[in-house]
Amino acid sequence: MDARLRRVNKEIADCKNDKTSNIQIDLVDESPFHLKGSFPGPEGTPYEGGRFEVDIVIPESYPFQPVKMKFITKVYHPNISSASGAICLDILKDAWSPVLTLKSTLISLQSLLCSPEPNDPQDAEVAKHYTTSKASFEETARYWTQVYAGGPGQRKGKNPSKGSVHDDIAIAGLERVHVERFENLGFDRNKVIDVLRRLNYRGSNVAQITDDRVVEELLK
Repeated sequence: MDARLRRVNKEIADCKNDKTSNIQIDLVDESPFHLKGSFPGPEGTPYEGGRFEVDIVIPESYPFQPVKMKFITKVYHPNISSASGAICLDILKDAWSPVLTLKSTLISLQSLLCSPEPNDPQDAEVAKHYTTSKASFEETARYWTQVYAGGPGQRKGKNPSKGSVHDDIAIAGLERVHVERFENLGFDRNKVIDVLRRLNYRGSNVAQITDDRVVEELLK
């Protein structure tokens, strides 16, 4: 058994024996070098109550080269791509050390959910939402946790009976009244959602973006 395999097997066993961290690691297709990690969302954050899954690939030179990780579960967070699950975290790049383990790295991802770094974003649109209106960002992140990570409850003060229309607007982190205003001008709902999201039409930014600017983008 080579050193890499011994190391990975030990780390998986250590994680299974740890009953307190709630960090879980499973094999993918019986391969010890392709794994799926998962952990609960941190308490006191918009991710609380969700369970987040991470794809893990062990490189040939592990542990001297960092593991490759990306979120399987969709997460609304400045340092995680909402499209691909790619993660912006220094220990997955140049700050990696061979003393780090799979479990400690997953715990670092869990900590990242507690402490977004919008000035070093992986997802620029989400980072703009965070810096423009943290309350609105947290509401959207909480909604994503409910939809994608099995989180509890429903979006506060919103009517879930609106179905997929409500979902699309909530998932984009927008206000229904703003979307409907431009939709009532005859524009397609999906186009309106896309344009308002790209313009970061949220919070104090709304007053800074004229209707003419929005319509100009909608006509492109």
